[in-house]
Amino acid sequence: MIRPLRALGLVVLLAGMTLTAAPSAGAAPAPAPAKSEQSLTPIGGGTGIIFRLKPTPEEPTSYNVCTLTAVGRDAAGNLVGLTNAHCFIDEQGNKLVGEEVYRDISPAGTAAAPADLNASRPDLETGSIGKVTYVSTPNNLLNTGPKGLDYAVIKLDESRVAPTSTVGSVTITSIGAPPATGTRMCKQGHRTGLTCGIRLGTNGIWFTHLIWTNGGDSGSPVVHGQTLVGNAWGAQHGSSILSIIDEMNANGGVGAGFHLAN
Repeated sequence: MIRPLRALGLVVLLAGMTLTAAPSAGAAPAPAPAKSEQSLTPIGGGTGIIFRLKPTPEEPTSYNVCTLTAVGRDAAGNLVGLTNAHCFIDEQGNKLVGEEVYRDISPAGTAAAPADLNASRPDLETGSIGKVTYVSTPNNLLNTGPKGLDYAVIKLDESRVAPTSTVGSVTITSIGAPPATGTRMCKQGHRTGLTCGIRLGTNGIWFTHLIWTNGGDSGSPVVHGQTLVGNAWGAQHGSSILSIIDEMNANGGVGAGFHLAN
């Protein structure tokens, strides 16, 4: 479901996406076995993810797609992925803690040629890469709901995946604050790849920018050089990664003490 929205004078789309696809033919393959260390699937900030696969991951007729913000470790040593909270909130407002997440094997797109959403499919060879353990308050930018940093925490399965610092055109080697107003930043999203734009300023708990996003880019890492500064969501807004880490630390549990994995 996509709804055009208007904010900051720009026509935008929510960067998360729900799709309905035609069922595929053939028998469903067997569940994926755990992978050997040599064949672990690399994932990182910018990797596309797919979830809410119905009726089954093997033959989905509907699904949602988003993008990972970052992969790191928490204070307990868990391998953790971050993305947007609104990716894991259903139509009734329920937070989908426990949702299984898969890597999207469709080719990543560009701004000029966005990834074909109808081609999105789960990586069944790797299998589920993890489960959602926490969903924050979403941004609620365009309604009267409570305003949140819009992040979700995924506990990743280290028998199936390994962290990578480079996805597409972005390499993440450090974490820091969003740069000054007027500074050029970029994002790496599965739907539209690498897009860049200046920071506009601040809106409450978020920073604003002119970086293009489209459906499926929700959660994309926003970087200044190789420094991760936040996540991206629709309406040219993002949440500071330092604010997200502070909130995870205050909450405790999976994600607390988050730092880059490599």
